[in-house]
Amino acid sequence: MEFDFSWIIIVVVSIIGLWIILYFIPIGLWFTALLSGVRISLLQLILMRWRKVPPTTIVRSLIEAHKAGLGNIMRDDLEAHYLAGGHVEQVIHALVSASKANIDLSFQMATAIDLAGREVLEAVQMSVNPKVINTPPVTAVAKDGIQLIALARVTVRANIKQLVGGAGEETVLARVGEGIVSSIGSSKSHKEVLENPDNISKMVLDKGLDAGTAFEILSIDVADIDIGKNIGAVLQMDQANADKNIAQAKAEERRAMAVATEQEMKAKAQEARAKVIEAEVEVPLAMAEAFRSGNLGIMDYYKFKNIDADTNMRDSISKGTKRSGGKSEGDNMK
Repeated sequence: MEFDFSWIIIVVVSIIGLWIILYFIPIGLWFTALLSGVRISLLQLILMRWRKVPPTTIVRSLIEAHKAGLGNIMRDDLEAHYLAGGHVEQVIHALVSASKANIDLSFQMATAIDLAGREVLEAVQMSVNPKVINTPPVTAVAKDGIQLIALARVTVRANIKQLVGGAGEETVLARVGEGIVSSIGSSKSHKEVLENPDNISKMVLDKGLDAGTAFEILSIDVADIDIGKNIGAVLQMDQANADKNIAQAKAEERRAMAVATEQEMKAKAQEARAKVIEAEVEVPLAMAEAFRSGNLGIMDYYKFKNIDADTNMRDSISKGTKRSGGKSEGDNMK
């Protein structure tokens, strides 16, 4: 006897068909919305499937908004926000939280914040519960040259109206760091900063650093201040070393110029001696030429020799007198 599988196939096909019908015709979801007081037609739920919009997300958001008393939320607006890439449930959660906290937040503003890439629910929560941001170590130098390293805690609250187009946390931290550097740099001594760190907070707060940002600065508290290097002394040492190197370079330049001048004088002296020797070599030749031409006689030649000998004798006598005089003076000193 053969087993008949036809009834099993019929059951499976029926189950699949029923699942398809219930998927495209979410009767249970429509009934849930009806019991919650949200009026939405079954045809619209079917058309949501064809528009690639999850009916569950839209219906749950409508139910939450209705129960929270948000009567201005429309189904078309939720579908348009979902198709634009927004987070429908997060927007509804944020609107409900803002309504409970008496924060003025419209549906258009919430969707704009969400589409801008910011966490709208987190922004609402930050408006109720301010956030503390720790600044990185900020290094500044007082007028006396002492380096100070400050750490601050910035308490901020989200500014709902500035979330779209407003600057983020990085801008706030940069402005606070700039204010701390300016405050410490304007102090006459690092001791003043250590004695009154609250002056930094007051000066920074007075500058209105939260302008154009998505946050409102509530307070700036200096958590810690450490003493760093003596920048003034380091700069003076560096300047002294630089001046010393410059002086050494100038002295070396003058010494090189003196050496070059000495070498030049020696070269000129050698050139002059060479010319004298060359002239002395030409004297005998000139005398020989004078003898041949008759311009110089033998008696003239003897007179010249006598004059030369007399000159050499006078030179030798004068040199001997200087030497003897120097010895006698040395003997007298002894």
